[in-house]
Amino acid sequence: MSNTVYFDTLHAAVRQIATKVAAVNAADVDSRARFPQETIAALKEARVLSAPVPSEFGGPGLNMKQLSTLCATLSGACGSSGMVLAMHFIQVACVVRHHGDSAFFKRYLAEIVATQPLLASITSEVGTFGDTRSSVCAVQRQDGQFILNKKATTGSYCGHADAILVTCRRDESAPKSDQSLVLVRKTDGTLIQTTTWDTMGMRGTCSPGFDLESSGPEEQIMPVGFGDIAAQTMVPYSHILWSALWWGIASDAVSKASVYVRGEARKNPGTVPPTATRLAEVSVQLQAMKNNWQTIAGEFDTFMSEPDSAEQLLSLGWALKMNNLKIASSDTAPQIVHKALQIVGIMGYKNDSPLSLGRHYRDALSGSLMISNDRIASKSASMLLVFKDD
Repeated sequence: MSNTVYFDTLHAAVRQIATKVAAVNAADVDSRARFPQETIAALKEARVLSAPVPSEFGGPGLNMKQLSTLCATLSGACGSSGMVLAMHFIQVACVVRHHGDSAFFKRYLAEIVATQPLLASITSEVGTFGDTRSSVCAVQRQDGQFILNKKATTGSYCGHADAILVTCRRDESAPKSDQSLVLVRKTDGTLIQTTTWDTMGMRGTCSPGFDLESSGPEEQIMPVGFGDIAAQTMVPYSHILWSALWWGIASDAVSKASVYVRGEARKNPGTVPPTATRLAEVSVQLQAMKNNWQTIAGEFDTFMSEPDSAEQLLSLGWALKMNNLKIASSDTAPQIVHKALQIVGIMGYKNDSPLSLGRHYRDALSGSLMISNDRIASKSASMLLVFKDD
């Protein structure tokens, strides 16, 4: 089966799940801050969780643009479900692109296809102040086993995942920035919840703090340093998939605004309601946002077909492009939802209305806080002092 056919099949499945499962449960997931288990179960059954796995391991091998489209489609129905899917794809991509010819991780990729496990990550830690490229804890190696204990400030849906990829120092003598990534299966350790998750938005991602205590086979330590994994995979996949996700939320908000405007037009045939002009204006912003993430996703896919892809992904120009995409998308999404709310009015403000936009608004506001835009802008400012655009 070709990549395109795989994508069409999976995209049709995600559209169906978004409409029949995610949208139906979204309000309850949001109000109770509970994990969207029905949606994830449906994604597993449709074999969506192995979408990034290449054909050599039995997977569809979807590219960045295709994965982004799946996340955008699901996010319009439920932002939390879309975020869980995006984060899972990011972790799978880390294994796909950095298994280093490890026999264990090759087998694990085939296992992902066969059993559809949900992968989460723990990159935060008490004492690093939000810097994912710094770790306090260190992995210990002893008699072919690893021991890894970590105090995480957040652990997105870790309590519901089948495995977690955890950052740590390479060993006890390594500096904070010399990190490894370790696969911790659900059966390898215990999670003790240390904080609550009662948030404004993205409530279904269930991301409280955890203390992790784990041990397992040493082969579950990824053979490639986390510095390369972060720069070449985790950052681009995060920023592009998240941008598509935020667009999906904004797009659904504009769709609700469109329904409202058409309803107003039917009340007075032959006239154009004043809200139609606002709808036309916000559609421009929505289109520009879509073009931004789709273009950069296409650039990433082009890089992957070139022999010097790693060099390009480590360049200052690409790093700035990633930063700009993340900031622009996370800032634009709530602006679009706000404009959609101004069009719909009180029916968008009410939580029990079919045109309600409260959840969209609150979920979209999370974007600028997920890896703080201020932190990213500060890094861009430093890079711009030395970057020369060819």
